[in-house]
Amino acid sequence: MIELSYNRIDRISEEVKRELSKIIRELKDPRIPLMTSVVLVDVTKDLRYAKAYISVMGAKEQQKAALEGLKSAAGFIRKEIGRRVQLRYTPEFIFVLDESIEHGSRISNILHEIIPEKGETTNEQDDERDE
Repeated sequence: MIELSYNRIDRISEEVKRELSKIIRELKDPRIPLMTSVVLVDVTKDLRYAKAYISVMGAKEQQKAALEGLKSAAGFIRKEIGRRVQLRYTPEFIFVLDESIEHGSRISNILHEIIPEKGETTNEQDDERDE
């Protein structure tokens, strides 16, 4: 029975995430850039709160401004979620900056610097072949 409850919460979280993504794209706040995406939404079991992990591509100032824009639109977002997703309670949103995509990109760039592309050789590899 407990497993069913978690599956239900997971489904609700996914539905809220889908609708939240649509709502964010519809917002006309200039602080929220187009490259803003919802990575994850974690709804509490009692459906009172939803922690939304938001990824914003851009400088730190843009990311902070986007979070401020989302926080100022939280009432509107909650009302829209209540209208679009039929739940007993409409959760209150807590927006958190998610840096996992940016972190992954940084790691990928570092790996590309360390590991040469196929067909490329480093000077050490050339020297070993000459011997």
